[in-house]
Amino acid sequence: MKNLQPTTQYRKDLKRFKHQPQKLAELNKILKLLSNEQPIPNEYQPHLLTGNYKGCLECHFEGDFLQIWIDEKRDIIELVRLGSHSEFFGKN
Repeated sequence: MKNLQPTTQYRKDLKRFKHQPQKLAELNKILKLLSNEQPIPNEYQPHLLTGNYKGCLECHFEGDFLQIWIDEKRDIIELVRLGSHSEFFGKN
C-alpha cells in the first residue's frame, strides 16, 4: 500500500471542489486505486505527461476533470494537481 502525499497546491485545488460530491466520489475511487497500487482503468485515460508536467501521470474523469500525480515507484504517490484541462494546459 502506498501513502498519498498531496502538495500544497493540490490541497488548494481540492478545496475548490468540496461542494461537488460526484466529482469527489470519482476522485476517491481513483485515489483508492493509486493507494492500493492497482491500475487505473482505461476509461479514465491514464497517461504520462510531457512539457511542464513531464514525468507526471494524469487521468480524466467527470468530463474535463483531471488528477495529476507522480509515482516514482517508492512508497509515496505525490498528488500534484486537480482541476480542468484548460486550467493546466490552456484552452483548446
